[in-house]
Amino acid sequence: MKLTAQKTISAKLLNCSKKRVIFDIERLDEIKEAITKADLRSLIKDKAITAKPVQGISRFRAKKRQIQKNKGKQKGQGSRKGKKTARLPKKKIWMNKIRLQRKFLKEIKDKKVIEGKTYRDLRSKSKGGFFRSKRHIKIFLDKILGKNE
Repeated sequence: MKLTAQKTISAKLLNCSKKRVIFDIERLDEIKEAITKADLRSLIKDKAITAKPVQGISRFRAKKRQIQKNKGKQKGQGSRKGKKTARLPKKKIWMNKIRLQRKFLKEIKDKKVIEGKTYRDLRSKSKGGFFRSKRHIKIFLDKILGKNE
């Protein structure tokens, strides 16, 4: 029994592919006689013709992986795609670094460890990218200026 025409029309009416159209086995004779869209519509209404549910893709593994990543795991060198600057832009890195350095310089100035002129000098050095980190400023103060933090 060939029902390709009925399957094609039903697929268009159900708005799905021909693969997803299912005919009720007990009512195949009725379906064979149905040749118009109206006939097929009534059969769809009577549940003689149905569409298989859409097959979804499980998100279980993706969610599980995301939970691990939120914990800080599975983020090693082998899992990274893109350059270092793609993951955290150069500007953002600079902003974090300079804010930390300026905050530290303000703290030591407020504690009267350094005076205004030295503070200005260190701040401009920091702006010019002279210091790598807060630790570098501490080392610089200890060695070059002979000052303790």
